[in-house]
Amino acid sequence: MFDIGFTEMVVIGIVALIVIGPEQLPKVARTLGHLSGRARRYANDIKNDIQQEMEMEELKKLGASMKETADAIEVSAQKEINQFQGTADTASTAISSVSQSEIAKKEAPSTKSPVPSIKSSTFN
Repeated sequence: MFDIGFTEMVVIGIVALIVIGPEQLPKVARTLGHLSGRARRYANDIKNDIQQEMEMEELKKLGASMKETADAIEVSAQKEINQFQGTADTASTAISSVSQSEIAKKEAPSTKSPVPSIKSSTFN
């Protein structure tokens, strides 16, 4: 947090010993330690909250992206289904018309004789 070296700590300790006195110094040091710990925990909590918010924002963006992709896939699949349905309807209509024409041919009386005619041929 602060860039304080060992020599700076010694100087601060000597000044605190002179200003506060030897009787009050342990209490003040303990209080400063507790306050420092609270400040670090508070800073870590804030950092963690910010990190969680950033992750939530990323997840929201990812979810929106996935939803867009799913919608695009759904539209594409619906187009393919509609195209297939149109092809199936066309095939069904063609099959139905062929079946109707075959039924009509079977029901119509035949104009040809069932026995083929034999042409007379001359033998040499």
